[in-house]
Amino acid sequence: MGKNEKAGLGRALVKHHNQMVQQSKDKGRLYKNQQKNVLESITDVNDIDAVIEQADEAARLFSADNPIPNLLVDRDSSSSISDLTPEERREQQKKEEALHASSLRVPRRPPWNAKMTVEELDANERQAFLVWRRTLASLEENEKLVLTPFEKNLDIWRQLWRVVERSDLLVMVVDARDPLFYRCPDLEEYAREIDEHRRTLLLVNKADLLPCSVRDKWAKYFRLHGILFVFWSAKAATAALEGKMLRFPTEMENSLQESDDTKIYGREELLARLQSEAEEIAMTRRKHSPGVNVSRNSSKSVVVGFVGYPNVGKSSTINALVGEKRTGVTSTPGKTKHFQTLIISDELTLCDCPGLVFPSFTSSRYEMIASGVLPIDRMTEHREAVQVVANRVPRHAIEDVYKITLPKPKSYEPQSRPPLGSELLRAYCASRGYVASSGLPDETRAARQILKDYIDGKLPHFQMPPGTSDDESILSGMRESDSSDCEDGRDSEDESGPSLEHVLTDLNSFDVANGLGLEKVAPVKKKPANASHKQHRKPQRKKDRSWRVHGDGDGMPVVRVFHKPVNTGPMKVG
Repeated sequence: MGKNEKAGLGRALVKHHNQMVQQSKDKGRLYKNQQKNVLESITDVNDIDAVIEQADEAARLFSADNPIPNLLVDRDSSSSISDLTPEERREQQKKEEALHASSLRVPRRPPWNAKMTVEELDANERQAFLVWRRTLASLEENEKLVLTPFEKNLDIWRQLWRVVERSDLLVMVVDARDPLFYRCPDLEEYAREIDEHRRTLLLVNKADLLPCSVRDKWAKYFRLHGILFVFWSAKAATAALEGKMLRFPTEMENSLQESDDTKIYGREELLARLQSEAEEIAMTRRKHSPGVNVSRNSSKSVVVGFVGYPNVGKSSTINALVGEKRTGVTSTPGKTKHFQTLIISDELTLCDCPGLVFPSFTSSRYEMIASGVLPIDRMTEHREAVQVVANRVPRHAIEDVYKITLPKPKSYEPQSRPPLGSELLRAYCASRGYVASSGLPDETRAARQILKDYIDGKLPHFQMPPGTSDDESILSGMRESDSSDCEDGRDSEDESGPSLEHVLTDLNSFDVANGLGLEKVAPVKKKPANASHKQHRKPQRKKDRSWRVHGDGDGMPVVRVFHKPVNTGPMKVG
């Protein structure tokens, strides 16, 4: 082989390498043009980039012949709303919510088939999603309605569509402390629209935080409304896998005997229940539609999909059922980015969907932050979010958990009112020593810690089912001691007048509320003498300042001038 042949082989290898590099770059550009970015949950569109992207998407999908929405504002209606009292405004808002409840839906996937191309399917999905967004935008323009933040990323909803379509049984994971807040009835209806035989199971997670009596009331409510449910605790199941015995905090309060409806399922029991429910659905589908999807019906394996809000314990439940950590778990909502398929056995497959924030009327942004749906680290109004915690948790429960003393209500205020968010934050900062660089209490740090304790269950709270006679019997019982003590104190004040101690307490609480008197000067402690040679210091002589200005009885200042005495003796001449 000559020299020229060796040079030609080297040039061929270099040319082939350059071609491979160019192909990889082209693939990267194509991947970027298809907008295949990392999934990220979007609940707010605040930055200018997101607004521009949304406008470009609308201009690309809609043609010029689309009707322009009417954005005119009725001045008479806006003026009439401002003249209403808060109670009348709330009643009017409830009527509007009931009137537009049918418009508050999850986005539907447009019809598709296997013959459609990827571009056609993508265009149809974007078109349907933008129509759905426009419908919700018309609701947001209504001044009588308050629409909470919801998921605005199409790729996240696509994950939900895939999970719902391939699942036999759909499991909606909710928090046991407020199940109706995390339940989405329209998602259950959408699952039945795709397959009339598909059912939805309500997995009530964190049920160990509820007393047995409260679980019994929720079980009666679910049975009354025909809701399929199971009580479950992912934390207890994970502890059992690790060989730890986790004692429920409400075990001492459970005086009733647990029944089959109120008991908390274990890992094996839940797997058996899910498999039996899914197999029953698959068998019913085979009987009523034997000619549809024969290849799937012939398979013995059933698929169970897990959906729900962020931070309700879907990934923790999946890890507990699988027996090992297969999905990432964190307290920050939105950890799961893509749906995951996990094979438990030859007969059972689990499918985990990323958490979605469904649109709703029933809650405010601060309630969603306190419930863990929206990230705590992104909140800006920390006092409003902490006020939600103060309204739901009894006063004495907060004091017992944090070992603090909250300021009592003033004599002219309702004695049973919950503590203010500012009072709770100031008291918490004073007990923990949280001080910002400005010298004021670090309320942001305190608010994040309090909200995390509230979500983790350190602060006890729960909601009772609607329509019960004793709607908040247990929580009101917790507050009875506080209200009775406060009423007794107020009666004694009415008889003998406000005492000096109560007046000083009001002044101190006023100072705390206005940022005064936050730091107490600690008394200076004398250091003990460690050695005798350090005690030989010469005492400092006090200066005579009696010449300074003083006042006599008439209130006028008097200056005393001291003159050096004159030497009157004989002069000595040396």
